Order: sequence, then structure tokens, then C-alpha cells
Amino acid sequence: MAVDTPPTGFRFPAEWERHKQTWIGWPERLDNWRENAVPAQETFQEVISNIADFEQVTVVVSGSSWRQVRRLFDDNQNVRVVEMSTDDCWLRDTGPIFIASRTGKSSTQVCGVDFDFNAWGGVKEGCYVNWDKDALVAWKILDLEGLKRYVSNLVLEGGAVSTDGQGTLLATEECVLHSNRNPNWTRDMIETEMKLYLGVEKIIWLPLGVYGDHDTNGHVDNLCVFVGPAKVVIHWTEDRTDPQYERSLRAFQILETSRDAKGRSLSIHKLPAPGPFYRTELEASGVVATPQAVVRKVNERLVASYVNFYFANNVLIMPSFGEPWDTQAKEIFQSIVPERQIRQVAAREIILGGGGIHCITQQQPDDG
Repeated sequence: MAVDTPPTGFRFPAEWERHKQTWIGWPERLDNWRENAVPAQETFQEVISNIADFEQVTVVVSGSSWRQVRRLFDDNQNVRVVEMSTDDCWLRDTGPIFIASRTGKSSTQVCGVDFDFNAWGGVKEGCYVNWDKDALVAWKILDLEGLKRYVSNLVLEGGAVSTDGQGTLLATEECVLHSNRNPNWTRDMIETEMKLYLGVEKIIWLPLGVYGDHDTNGHVDNLCVFVGPAKVVIHWTEDRTDPQYERSLRAFQILETSRDAKGRSLSIHKLPAPGPFYRTELEASGVVATPQAVVRKVNERLVASYVNFYFANNVLIMPSFGEPWDTQAKEIFQSIVPERQIRQVAAREIILGGGGIHCITQQQPDDG
């Protein structure tokens, strides 16, 4: 099942560890992004600029958009724009999962795992029916960087897992064990493969992701992620009438009794669930519906979560949604990581496309 497995000693670094750079795609798909993708591109530009204040960013764009995007960042030396064919811009899921191993006192060997990708569910249940270009993105990134590539036949997206960098992994059963990902794999086989390729020792399984997250079948990066050793944040609502309440409660109860790979109990921080928000008629009508992609419907509930944030060097980039919960969520983040700046980016245009700030980014660990 495995092809060219990583040697012993590699691990999956935590996202708050030092980055060499961030990879990010560019929204162009007109049957997913409204109004010729212009509103989404403006939001992506803001995300890129905020990250570039702290580290290098490589933006992946099509050949037809390269000149336009390059000009947007002409004055920013921290932004590199490279031409690469993609089916959409979700580099968290199509890009490689970077792993690393210490090679000496001051150097790190960084490599990447190229997991299989099927557009979050295959031809019948995925977000688009052809993902040939996206299936090559991880390989192309690793080739461009001159990094060793390890290949797994397991269908696994980067947004489906969260690590503490010390041997523990968080994932949801709803996503990783879904029949539209790896129907011929047992739970034990999937666990073995993730442990082998990501160098983790323990997987904490949460039952369900965020309500309404049909695009990804419940990615963990909307529900619960590590923010430090033995420390997690969880998407939370006190509204018992909300379908999300029982999902978050079940996850919280599991986390309360769990131990990480080091045997530590977990510190759990509740982030308020924003909204709920729903797609407006104007937003739905701005998307060019085609048989090639999932249809964006009027009044469907959007998956908005503060958990879908991004760590860059010395900063935490969090989504904002234009409501009072934004301030509370920012204060919670600041109390958890007081050493970091907290930057907010209005994220509605990203969630309209089916993801969040974390979904569009992929960190490459520092090799220094």
C-alpha cells in the first residue's frame, strides 16, 4: 500500500513552529467563486499581504493570471508568484504535508508526503468531477523546492488532521473514515498509514466535524485544532437548539478524557461559533453553475469557524465575520498566544467557496 515510506525519525511539525514560507493558491474557478472570483481574490490578497509581513509567501496561479497577480505584489519582496496548473486553490488539501527530521544541532531535513487526493469524495460526492491538476500539486511543490517526496495511496487532506508536533494527531471519523475516501481501508489500516508517514504515535478521534461541512465531510480544522503542546481550541455553541451543539459537546467530552502522546491531559479552550450565516441570493447567483462542480445554493448554511485560522511566524491570522463574536474570539486567541500578534481578515468570501483561511494556506517548516 505504501510507496517509499519515510525513515524512522521524521515527524509532522506543529503549525506554530518556525516556517520557511507559506504556500497559497489563487481563486479562479468561476463555478465556485462568485463574480468572476474578484471578491475572493481581494480577500486572498489581504491574507497574503498579512502573512508576508512576517514570512515569505509563494502564490500559485495559472498562466493566464500570472501577470495580474505578480503586479499586485510587485512592491512586496516577501511574495513570490509561480505558475502552476490547479483545479482550485485549496493548497491545504492538495499541497504536500511537510515532515521534518533533525540532522544536526542547527539544521533540519524537510521532506513532504504526497497523499492521494479525490476532491473530497470522488466523482459522485466530491466538489468537482475532475481533479487531475490538483492531484499533481504536492508533487510539483516538492519538485520545485527540491525536497524528497514520499507517496501514500491513502486519500487524506491536510485540513483533515491537526498535530501538536510531539506525536499526537487530531482527526474526525466523519471525514477520514468516510466511505468516499478509502472504502477498502479499515480504521486500523488508516491509523497505521498515518502513523507511518506522519511520524505520529497517537490519534485522537473526534466523531463529527462542524454541522453543514458537506464539502469536506467534517474536516477537523473547522472543529478542533492544537494551538500548543497539550492545548486545543474547539468550535463551541451554548445554543442547545443548534445542530452543532451535540457535535461540539461529544468532541469536548472525548477531549476531556484524552491524553496526548506524552501522556498529558488537554487544556481545552472554547471559541464561540459565529453566525449562523446563510448564502444570499445575490451570492448564489454570482457563481456560474456547471455540471463540473458542486452547486452553491441560496440559503444554505455556511461553515464559519474561528478555529479555521492560520499560524505564521510571530502572528496568528484569524477570520472575522463582522459581528461581536469577532472581538471575543480575538481576546481568546490573545490569551492563548500572548507572544503573537493577532491579525483579523474578513473571511466571508472564503467560506462562500467552502473553506477558510487555514484551508487556503500550507506552511513549509524552516530548515534552518
